[in-house]
Order: sequence, then C-alpha cells, then structure tokens
Amino acid sequence: MLMTIIRIALVAFGVIAQLFVWLWLLLFLGNEFIIFELVYMLIEVALVLAIIKNTHSISKDLPWLIVILIFPVAGALFYLIVRASLNRSPLIKKIDKSINESKKHLRENPAVVQQIKDQHLGDLYYLTKIVGFPAYQKNKISYYSLGDYVFPEMLKALKKAKKYIFIEYYIIGPDSTMWQEILAILEAKVKDGVDVRVMYDGWGSISMEHKYPPSRLRAKGIKCITFNKVSNILGSLVLNNRDHRKMMIIDGEIAFSGGINLDDNYINRSRPHGEWKDNGIKIEGKAAWSFTAQFLALWHVYSDEKEGYVNFQPNTDFAATFKPNGLTAPYSTSPFEKEYVGENIYLNIINSAKEYVYMYTPYLILDESMIIALELAAKRGVDVRIIVPNDPDWKIIFDVTCSYFERLIKSDVKIYRYLPGFIHSKVFISDDTIATVGSINMDYRSLYHHFECGVYLYKVSALGDIKKDLLEACNKSHSVSLKEATPTLPRSIYQAILRFFAPML
Repeated sequence: MLMTIIRIALVAFGVIAQLFVWLWLLLFLGNEFIIFELVYMLIEVALVLAIIKNTHSISKDLPWLIVILIFPVAGALFYLIVRASLNRSPLIKKIDKSINESKKHLRENPAVVQQIKDQHLGDLYYLTKIVGFPAYQKNKISYYSLGDYVFPEMLKALKKAKKYIFIEYYIIGPDSTMWQEILAILEAKVKDGVDVRVMYDGWGSISMEHKYPPSRLRAKGIKCITFNKVSNILGSLVLNNRDHRKMMIIDGEIAFSGGINLDDNYINRSRPHGEWKDNGIKIEGKAAWSFTAQFLALWHVYSDEKEGYVNFQPNTDFAATFKPNGLTAPYSTSPFEKEYVGENIYLNIINSAKEYVYMYTPYLILDESMIIALELAAKRGVDVRIIVPNDPDWKIIFDVTCSYFERLIKSDVKIYRYLPGFIHSKVFISDDTIATVGSINMDYRSLYHHFECGVYLYKVSALGDIKKDLLEACNKSHSVSLKEATPTLPRSIYQAILRFFAPML
C-alpha cells in the first residue's frame, strides 16, 4: 500500500509541476506558447502511438500512457530513460537467463504429454509446451482452508528436513511468533548439516531488512538473500517488480505454497481485520521439484553459488510411494516474459468453464479482457462467483474493487463479501475438474508486474476440499445486490477517478 501511495503522490506532484511549467511558459513566451504547445502535442501523440503499436499488453503499459498524457515532457523523458535502461539492464538479462536455465531441468513425462494431447487439455498444453512447466501424475495434494491449519504442517515438515530447506516469501514479519517458531527450527537444522536458504522481498519484508538482514542470518549459518533491495532504488529501475511468491521446499520432496506469508495475521494470531481467510497447499511428490527449480532460478540471480540443479534432485521413488492422482503443474510468472502466465491461466479457466467457476481474491482490479471473460461466462449460464473481503486491509483498494461490482452483477456474476473478515486467498476452481492455488491476485500488480507462483490442478482428489471451502465461504458471506452495487453520483465520480489510477495500484 505504501508503494501505491508513493505512485499516486508522484503523479500528483507531476501534475502540479506541469501546471507550473505551463503557467511559466505562457507568461514568458506569450504568443510563441501556441507553437510550443503544438510541438508538445506532437511529441505526446507520437510517443503514445509508439507505445500502443509495440505493446504486448495495453493493460501493462497503461500506467505509462497515463503519466505521459498528464505531463508529456517529463513523462516522455522518464519513459525513454527507463525503457532504454530496461532494455540493457544486466539484472533483467540475468533473471531471464536464470529462469530459462531452470526450465531445462524440468523434464516432461512422455506418458503425461501424450495424455494431455489425447484428452485435449488446453490449459496443461499451454503450461507444458508453451511456458515450460511440466505436469506430474503421482502426487499427494493437501489443501488447507486457513493459514491456521497449514502452519502446523509446515513446522512438522521442517523438522523432518534432511538435506535442504528453501524458503521464499514476499513478507516475513521479524517480530511475529510465526517467524520465530520457524527460525528456531532453521537454526537447529543448520546444526544438523541441513542446507537452509531464505529469500525475501526487499519491499514486502522491509522490516526484516533491519532486524534480520542477510548478514545476521548468515551468522546463524542460514544462507539469505534479499530480492531487489529497496536501498538500490537509485540504481535499480525494477523497483516496481517485486517477488510476491510464497514457497517453502523441503528436500525437493515436499513443497508448500498458497496465499499465506510468514506473519501472525496470516495464521490469525493477530486479527486486524477480523478472521484472515487465507489458504495453503502442500505438495508431496515429484511436482515439488518444480518449486525447487523455481526457487533456484531467482536465488542464482543474486548468489555467487552456481551449484548444479542435479545436486538438489531427490532420489525418492515417488512412483512407488504415491498413487495416480490427476495432474499437478506448479508454475511461476515473471514480469519480463512475453507470456502473462497468471492472467492467461485465469482467462483459460473462465473461458472453458461449463457449469461453474468460483474464485477468491482480495483485490479486484481488472482490465477489459478479464471483465469480458467473466461477463460472457455468466451470460452463457456458468455460475460465476467471486468472493472478496468484507473488512479490507486498504480502503482505497477496496473502493476500486467495488467499482467493478455494478457491471459484473448486471451480467449475472455473483459477488460475495466475506462477513467474518478479510479474504487473502487466491484460488480458482471450475467444474469439479480444474483449480489453481497460489499467490496471484486479480489485479494489475500480480498479473503484470510481480514475480508470482501457483499450482494448476487437474482432477486431483483435493478438488473436493477446495470446492467445499469456497461453498462454505459463500454461506458465510453477503451476496451483493445490484442496488447495493449501484453508486450514487458523487461515488460514481469518485470511482471513475480511482479507476483512472487503477493500473498504478
């Protein structure tokens, strides 16, 4: 939220500065100001058209268009500087190279590939053949409807670690009892010779940077990296691209993901917004290896250690341990790739739904393609339900979320506000067949600007638990009526202003 405030403040400052520039030019240039304005306008139009022509996603580049249209000279110069810097950024090239290298170690099972082709499983074909994340057959998948339930399982798994523990989270609360309990186990495991690594985002875990910087954890024997340090703000032009992923991997055999971060509110030990409704997912089996590779991809960007991936591959015979259980495909997203994987998976699920599609999201800040997909699904008779918070963490963001209600409800999309408190889960389920669980919100930041992760599930046994959870949440929620969703004139104007800034939130 702090970054949102900073972004809006910068835009506001730019507008005010631009007005002063115009006033100064008008006073000192007189009639020549008209000629200046024409040149000014031509530069503005040319740059906007260039962005539109070359964009891979108009939604992703919309913030730039807004900035340039509001104050063309400053916005245009900043855009050109940033684009030039990004194109030659060694950090971005390093990230792309490391991610591509990691995918070389995600081997496909020919039998699974054939199954995907024979059954025309389009989403999985997209993930495996286009994006490079294989699907796995024999895994045990456990879904947890609250962070309260998954945390004890995390502790049990950490205590059983024999080779390595990899932890990567957007937020780690250094003073939280959740982190302290985990840290105690990590310190003990280091003494047992376990390779323990922690990676957290420099912005999301900014307090961690002060109380548990990498140097302090390294002194305990725990390898630690800060992803995209805030202190590098002057030397980094990827400040906007955060590591929003949530993953915990034990020995390449067990992986945890979902919506929870490592802080007390995620497991309801603190309750600033009523019940914090979050989720967790545990993967036991070969699919856990995909998370290992994804972790190492970002770790190698900042670490001088370049161990071979083979050093971390488990030797367990998963085929003998687990029975066939549908298909599981862990995946991750990068803001520097042409494929917007998170958005595409969500769109594919919505577009292919025949009976129902239910979803959790804390934030609903949508582009036109997502709105149309939801509307068309409901109009063809699909039961579309979106569960959002009743007690939001940031009011301004929730006001933007509410601005979409009227249009969606008019198209028969059902909106539910979760009465016990705050929804932080990011879950989709459709037709008792498909689900995805992960870190990806339905907003511009998650879909276009952040590093994210998720798990795509096809006909796994845990789908029943996921559906049951969402239906129970609907029963605890208030169904928003069209009358409630229809704003007054002043509120409609307020929402229009917010929607103008929506791509920057």
